[in-house]
Amino acid sequence: MNWDDIGFLLSKNRYNENSLITEVFTKEHGKISGIIFGGTSKKIKNYLQIGNQLFLNYNSKSENRIGYFKIEILKAYSPIYFDEIRKLNCITSSMNLIKLLTAESQSNERIYDLINEFYLILSHDEWLQKYIFWELKLLGILGYNLDLDKITSKKIINNKIFYVVESSTENKIVPNFLIDRNDKVNDLNNLLDGLKLVSDFMDKSILKPNNIDFPISRNEFINSLK
Repeated sequence: MNWDDIGFLLSKNRYNENSLITEVFTKEHGKISGIIFGGTSKKIKNYLQIGNQLFLNYNSKSENRIGYFKIEILKAYSPIYFDEIRKLNCITSSMNLIKLLTAESQSNERIYDLINEFYLILSHDEWLQKYIFWELKLLGILGYNLDLDKITSKKIINNKIFYVVESSTENKIVPNFLIDRNDKVNDLNNLLDGLKLVSDFMDKSILKPNNIDFPISRNEFINSLK
């Protein structure tokens, strides 16, 4: 099996002294694992930052054996944000989400396009607010819709609007910006509440049912925002 494609680096782990096992999300082939021989060398390792876009040549002797990549750098996104720890952590967290939530060797060009969209979001002043909606869009593409418009009820208390998800065990307040989508949010705590709501949904509906631990990279990202 031999093909060329472009993709984003999702993860990397040392394979031996000189090589790495990597996962990439490609435009035509979806999430693919492969070995990069010499991936720890000075010539290559600087390209291999999580989130960077690569040109890939993939070779494998059979579908049941892990193949190997030859790579070229197309776009080095991560170094752009080396001095912006919040955005750098966001890159790591988002790539890890895609790694955890997508299946091996299943093409999904909508996910690939969404990664490109992610980097456009990082250039905005309101990037964090836009990123939360990006996560909801990702979950929707993967079949895990959190349709807040349908499950919330609107309440007015002391002339203030609140949106609430009611259940037999608890009432959960939904940050207004997740419903009133055109509102610009200047309150970081409100944005953190939005991230927590998405985190709780993922943990309860996706991660725990599939015996997946809550990602450390997401906790690091959220903690860097505080």
